[in-house]
Amino acid sequence: MTASDPAPPLIIGHRGAPGYRPEHTRSSYELAFALGADAVEPDIVATKDGVLVLRHENEISGTTDVATRQEFADRRVTKEIDGVDLTGWFTEDFTWAELSTLRSRERIPALRPASASFDGSAGILRFSDLLEIIDEASEAQGRALGLVAEIKHATYFDSVGLPLDELVTSALSGTSFAEGPGLIVEAFEKSVLARMHARGLTARYIYLLEKQGSPFDETTLLGTKAPTYADVITDDGLDALVAGSGGFAVDGISVDKAMLFAGARAGHTNDLVERAHRRGLDVFTWTLRPENKFLSRAFRSHGEPSAFGNWEGEFDAILATGIDGVFCDHPDLGVAARDARRRDPARADG
Repeated sequence: MTASDPAPPLIIGHRGAPGYRPEHTRSSYELAFALGADAVEPDIVATKDGVLVLRHENEISGTTDVATRQEFADRRVTKEIDGVDLTGWFTEDFTWAELSTLRSRERIPALRPASASFDGSAGILRFSDLLEIIDEASEAQGRALGLVAEIKHATYFDSVGLPLDELVTSALSGTSFAEGPGLIVEAFEKSVLARMHARGLTARYIYLLEKQGSPFDETTLLGTKAPTYADVITDDGLDALVAGSGGFAVDGISVDKAMLFAGARAGHTNDLVERAHRRGLDVFTWTLRPENKFLSRAFRSHGEPSAFGNWEGEFDAILATGIDGVFCDHPDLGVAARDARRRDPARADG
């Protein structure tokens, strides 16, 4: 599967279907496919013994019961991750055997109490477990389902002797994704994408962009002279992505959805997708969520932060840009918005 197969936009279950189940759990991923997702996106980090596991961050106190486990109390430490001091429990300080005893929890229970009702019902997944889930779902549904693998904190993991480019490439070897068209790899650090490409991994490589700040790998090398993520989406920045360096050019970008609305009238999008497409780059965006807390101001209702606002309006404005893929916490809502636009493509002008 590529960004254009099935027809765009690709609906990607962001960590599964975390609008309904705790993220990165088996039930979250299985539900994402049942709700119509074309692909799912895991966040990949590593254990002390080099096992790849799925967590939003390598700090796991917000998504597991580790803080309640007295046998692991002495593992609580403060570390600098990508220039930020964090205190908690980190995957790289545990073996897989230890992590496998933990139970998953909803990351934002105040906003998603229904999902939090599943706390403790599932353990942590390995990357290899997800590959099996995708293969099983593909066979059951009779359609090719994709993987959008996010490599987390690559520079940091390199510094502790856990090279994620090597570990992920090795984990994919011999699987259905090793040479097939269904793999997309993404990261906020372009250097790890280049290394995976150099290892011969066949994939579409997507550069993740925050709305603020600079990529940590660039900051490590260049300090204050490092380009910002905002620099990347200028015309010159997009031209540089296409030109590549050292024989490596990314296939596309994936942007915070706020970057699609920046500088435009309230509720309208800018020309970022159009400018990227003119250069042959795919464009993805994250994360489509229906709650007021996460919607752009123009699409919020007067309800509580957890209440659904005018998500249909925001989703449709984003789809109207011609975007190639969207990450959704509620994949069924993404599918519904895509279907509505296909029935009536003139419903919004973007």
